[in-house]
Amino acid sequence: MSPARPPPLWHWRCKACWLNLGLLALVLASFTSLDLQWAKFLSVDTLASMGRFIRELMVPQTAPAFLHKVLWASLETLAMSAVGTALAAMAGLALALPAARSHPGDTAPWRGPTRLLLNALRSIPELVWAALLLISAGLGPLAGTLALALHTTGVLGRLFAESFENQSSGPADALRLRGVSKGKVFWYADFPQALPQLLSYTLYRWENNIRAAAVLGVVGAGGLGQLLAFHMGLFQMMETSSVLIAMMGLVALVDGLSYFSRWVMQR
Repeated sequence: MSPARPPPLWHWRCKACWLNLGLLALVLASFTSLDLQWAKFLSVDTLASMGRFIRELMVPQTAPAFLHKVLWASLETLAMSAVGTALAAMAGLALALPAARSHPGDTAPWRGPTRLLLNALRSIPELVWAALLLISAGLGPLAGTLALALHTTGVLGRLFAESFENQSSGPADALRLRGVSKGKVFWYADFPQALPQLLSYTLYRWENNIRAAAVLGVVGAGGLGQLLAFHMGLFQMMETSSVLIAMMGLVALVDGLSYFSRWVMQR
């Protein structure tokens, strides 16, 4: 008996094949619609300019006065990300409760409007929030911190709500059968079950926010981003190199702290 042959890669009745073909056509159409000047990008003059730019970046500024400025901006960026994430975690938890249907009998009357609010908060990027808040909060880290908090509230609120809805309802149902109030059911059953996942989501968003906080300064929201935009605007490559190194070090530090925190929680 001969072995069965595998199905053909293409068949006119294969819906997945037509879907992939349509996606490929969209990608090709995107390339043709963009004015991608590859010849100019790979020209000798452009490559020489890029090489000169890279050589200048390889020599960071090490003057003590400038390094002190970079250190202060790094601490400001770290504080922006930490405070913004903490505010977002509290606001996200508060909005996740009405946005979640904790058990099949839960009517959750505010689920739709709350989820709509969370969608609106996270649909606006941090840079846009920062640009809007600069009008009211002014230049500096306050606008950046609030921008991180607003966007991250939308993200964490949705993730927290999904955590409450997807967890096991057994402990909570047992308390409801005994006539325990809704608030005590949340604190003694729902919240302890979801806590490890809530902390994991919060730490992950803190990692993202440290990167976002380093960029928010480009619009004047303080931190390393503001320092980077200033020196790049003046084409001071030595100072720009030092700021970029500080950004990478800060991201590595937060990634290490997040990994250590997860390791401690899993023990």
